[in-house]
Amino acid sequence: MHEASIVRNVFEMLQEAYPDKYKRIIKVQIEAGLLSNIQPILIQNAFEALIVEEPTLASIELEVLLLPIMAHCHTCDKDFEVKRHKFVCECGTPSRNIVQGEELQISRVEFLEN
Repeated sequence: MHEASIVRNVFEMLQEAYPDKYKRIIKVQIEAGLLSNIQPILIQNAFEALIVEEPTLASIELEVLLLPIMAHCHTCDKDFEVKRHKFVCECGTPSRNIVQGEELQISRVEFLEN
């Protein structure tokens, strides 16, 4: 289950990025593109398992947002959403130029105010 290592890496990165504020984190938002093969429920389950190992994380809310696959059409110079694995713009031009959908990133971190 690669989700467990992903969740662990997220919190390791947060600890490195915010050494002074890490213990005040109350919410973490992750954006995952549909092509990243990330399942939100599996991320949540991995987070719950990590809480068992590190109970100090229990007060943190983890939110996973799934992002649709977006591609860019060079013919009409527009971005379009890929639906049902059809990488074809509404103008009829096929495109493999993916501009969104492969990412996995921390998009927001909220801290407890003093």
